Amino acid sequence: MADRHRFPHTDRTDRADRTLGSRQLAAMLPDPAEARPAYRHLARAISALILDGRIALHVRLPAERELATALHTSRATVTAVYDLLRESGYAHSRQGSGTWTALPEGRAPSGIARLLGPQDTAIDLASAAPGLPEQALLDALAQVTPRLAEHAHTPGYHPYGLPELRAAVAERFTRRGLATMPEQILVTAGAQHALTLVLGLLCRPGDRVMVENPSYPNALEAMRRARLRTLSVPVSDTGWDIEITESTFRQAVPQLAYLLPDFHNPTGCLMPDEERVRILRAAERSGAWLVVDETLADLALDVPAPPPFASRATPGGAGQVITIGSMSKTHWGGLRMGWVRAPARLVTELAGQRVATDMGGSVLDQLLAVPLLARAGELLPARLEQLRRQRAALAAALAEHLPQWTWQLPPGGLSLWVDLGAPLASALAERALDYGVRIEGGAYFGADPGLFEQRLRIPYTTSPETLREAVHRMAAALAEGLSPSSATRRAHWVA
Repeated sequence: MADRHRFPHTDRTDRADRTLGSRQLAAMLPDPAEARPAYRHLARAISALILDGRIALHVRLPAERELATALHTSRATVTAVYDLLRESGYAHSRQGSGTWTALPEGRAPSGIARLLGPQDTAIDLASAAPGLPEQALLDALAQVTPRLAEHAHTPGYHPYGLPELRAAVAERFTRRGLATMPEQILVTAGAQHALTLVLGLLCRPGDRVMVENPSYPNALEAMRRARLRTLSVPVSDTGWDIEITESTFRQAVPQLAYLLPDFHNPTGCLMPDEERVRILRAAERSGAWLVVDETLADLALDVPAPPPFASRATPGGAGQVITIGSMSKTHWGGLRMGWVRAPARLVTELAGQRVATDMGGSVLDQLLAVPLLARAGELLPARLEQLRRQRAALAAALAEHLPQWTWQLPPGGLSLWVDLGAPLASALAERALDYGVRIEGGAYFGADPGLFEQRLRIPYTTSPETLREAVHRMAAALAEGLSPSSATRRAHWVA
């Protein structure tokens, strides 16, 4: 079975259905009886899901009668919901072909808003992205300036990446315990770019892809946009359910599996060695590709940094493991520097996939990455110590101001996965905006709808003083009184 998905098929023409099923949509929506008027309550929830990307754009919504049945409400209510969505720009109708999702003019999807940072709030806890020490960047710029002048006399296109950077990344893998040649490395514009290239090459619309639940939201969004069918396996505070994971490989036979085994986002869990081996064996038996995201692997706060996942593979199974990584969490997201480690032949195919969109990455950024990677042994310890202090400050503030909340202190990574004890996350996230705090409710990280409303991901990537103030403000917002809700995030609704 190991060769079943060895390289991508080129003869498939199947297309995923662009219609959202009534039961699927109903599972993401609140009970119409939760608030009045019900139609406005439901329309707000759908608009929020469209902004979040959990409902894709240009997808046909269910027929009114079907959705009314699934929601156990009247057709008149659903008609009013669709009318509001059209009026506010979140939907439009085509004669004879139904109602389709849209984005209002002047509105950006929530993913873009998160990357742009807070526009009207003082504290941003929606993004787990540390900055780069200024002096380290200035030193690297001074070091690479002569090299940049040399490159100015060349065309500047490097679809595989600069040779010296490919060699540096390969050496990094080898040093961590996985012998790697530069030919096995493709330099990308971050880990998200790497994942998008892999999905575009190895998957076709309708393919099954196994993901963890919860998982990294932008990865899930990439899969939605590629119209893949996700199969979720649970990750709890105590880690992975390996029996369910093995069963999913065996019974569903996914084309690909996407894993975050190193200080998992958002739970912070670190996968034990024996479980890595079991997953590798299960993937090898099913013939599935394993895409392992090691972006957080170096952020080990209480334990040694783990070796590469692929180093546990047997010689026969190593060719099915694709490793992606990035400098965004260890250095700075502004570099947009990531990579793929894969068999050399697959790297060549990925480079061919890449030139259809961007030809190659920035020469300057790649030149900067080389000395920064070389200085990782000097720069990383200070970053880890800073994260330990910030993690301790956040945990202490939560214990003082919100003692009813619970969490497991992660051995690494960038955030706490906090249990609120009740499904209040969306309502609290909305209320916290009024107190000057931007925070993500747990539902944003769910691979399946309707989950993790009792959870918040709280990054500890800002100063201890800022974290203490953010917790104080969230406690004040909670003290105002919130009612549990399974649906509403801030929809920026215009009625």
